[in-house]
Amino acid sequence: EAKAVLDRLTGGASMKEGSVTVKLPAIAENGSTVPITVIVASPMSEADHVKAIHIVSEENPNAEVASFHFSPRSGKAEVATRIRLAKTQTVLAVAVMNDGSIYIARTPVTVTVGGCGNQDG
Repeated sequence: EAKAVLDRLTGGASMKEGSVTVKLPAIAENGSTVPITVIVASPMSEADHVKAIHIVSEENPNAEVASFHFSPRSGKAEVATRIRLAKTQTVLAVAVMNDGSIYIARTPVTVTVGGCGNQDG
């Protein structure tokens, strides 16, 4: 399901590594409330800015975790929130730029007690 969600969110465009930094604990003791911060390197000017950040999980029952939308007036492309993870998996953060380019970062996280009622391990 994660691939289908990514294709829908990005229009199936190719994605490249870089520009996206994800801060996520390597081990989450409680999958119900996992802190995540996503930062995208961008000047956030009219000519060069982030339009959206999408967070996608590979193993959750619903792969689309969150989407955040930006404009140059946002000042910076950074989000911090808590997400629910069902089990150990890779979390994907995707940044869609105003020129149509798309950047992705993949971050593995080990979940000891799943946030959707599952136990992993």
